Amino acid sequence: MLQGTDVGGFLIIQDSATYSGRHLLNSFINAALNREESVHVLGFEISEEELKDGLKRSPIQRLHFHNAFIDPLGWTDHPIFTVHQFSLEELVRLVKQTSHPKPATLVIDSLSWILRHISPPAVCKTLQQLKKEGAVRAVIGLLHADMHQKGTVGSVCHLATSVITVAPGVKGDAAVAKITKRSKSGKVMQDEEIFSIKEDLTVIVQSKPNHTGPKQTDSEEQEIDPTANLTFNLRLSETERSAKDKLALPFVFSKEKKTALLHSGPGSGRILYEPDANDDYDQEDPDDDLDV
Repeated sequence: MLQGTDVGGFLIIQDSATYSGRHLLNSFINAALNREESVHVLGFEISEEELKDGLKRSPIQRLHFHNAFIDPLGWTDHPIFTVHQFSLEELVRLVKQTSHPKPATLVIDSLSWILRHISPPAVCKTLQQLKKEGAVRAVIGLLHADMHQKGTVGSVCHLATSVITVAPGVKGDAAVAKITKRSKSGKVMQDEEIFSIKEDLTVIVQSKPNHTGPKQTDSEEQEIDPTANLTFNLRLSETERSAKDKLALPFVFSKEKKTALLHSGPGSGRILYEPDANDDYDQEDPDDDLDV
């Protein structure tokens, strides 16, 4: 992803208060500048001086900073760039101001600032138009996930071709990156890596986190008894099992009981029926006596 092979892609670096994604964002800017690409930065959260200070070792002659940090809401008479200019027409105009043979990369620092002042549907519409228009080579946005509702974060991330969620690591300056990448065919690939960023903004992938933990052996799994902590007993003792087997159930007929019921013995009664003269029974029409 740092090599920039995903032309027309939309990358979101998602961070939180526990770990900032700005260093990783600077790494992507540095990588694009080293590829001799023109990089346009919509700066809402930090000043141009602070951004360039973080890119000391980068070739910043192709870096174009659109200053929205001084007056982001246009309160002065002559604002440089405001949040209300976040539209397809205005962004295309900004990119085309510079004459550079290679397509430009647009960096939004940050999407959270824009989402706080423009409705999420309008932001998503502009981002979708940027992807289809092809005016820029790629779009990279920084998103502070803990500043928004989950629905807003999910809607914006759904538009992205790649999402990198950063979190603090366990050792030193290492961090954990959870990567979700969508291919053009719609296939979603997920990965997780431990990385660190050097002083020259190069990213070093150290390893993949191990979440497996100590694995239980088959003997340990067999020893687990799910009925151990129940308040009632599900098992029968040998005495209880023997008594259960000897118990005669009321709906089970023994051989002797069946014989007694099927064969009448001495003293058993019978029901005899003799039709009288009033019984007008017709063999051909059994229902003749009904007044139908």
